[in-house]
Amino acid sequence: MLHDTIAAISTADVEAAISIVRMSGENAIEIANEIFSRNLLNVPSHTVHYGMIKDKDEVVDEVLVSVFRAPKTFTREDIVEINCHGGRIVTRRVLALCLEHGARLARAGEFTQRAFLNGRIDLTQAEAIGDLIHADSQRSAKMAIGGVKGSVKGLIQPVIDELLELIATIEVNIDYPEYDDVEQLTDEIVL
Repeated sequence: MLHDTIAAISTADVEAAISIVRMSGENAIEIANEIFSRNLLNVPSHTVHYGMIKDKDEVVDEVLVSVFRAPKTFTREDIVEINCHGGRIVTRRVLALCLEHGARLARAGEFTQRAFLNGRIDLTQAEAIGDLIHADSQRSAKMAIGGVKGSVKGLIQPVIDELLELIATIEVNIDYPEYDDVEQLTDEIVL
């Protein structure tokens, strides 16, 4: 599942000046290279390139293509973002070309899912991203951005560490009751 390349329109599906089509996966750069007028295969990470999206010999749009190489990306995979003109027809055609050249249409939230599965973010941060997207006030957006930055993890990590240490001690007490240097746990100590 994580070895395929996914693509989606990352901006709202409305008429706008600019839309972004994003791809993530091990073939993202190669797929973009097949439809872009310039060679992207050896460009450095975190760079932007001007050129044309082409369907064979036909120019589809004048674009900026951003290339981000793994692992320093949101998903920890290669990512390409195509900034195209925001008409629905053009944006959907750019996405269709990505799909025709080997990408798969991403499911809702799949970029964030990959960031989680690849260890870039934890579950609380993934949930906070959803909260940020759906925030309906400045207060809720501020709380969500705190979660994205890891504030929830910072609160619960000490408790998790303490529980893991307690579980390890319980297991040692069960498996090796003859050890004198291990604290003998009682119900009171566990509580």
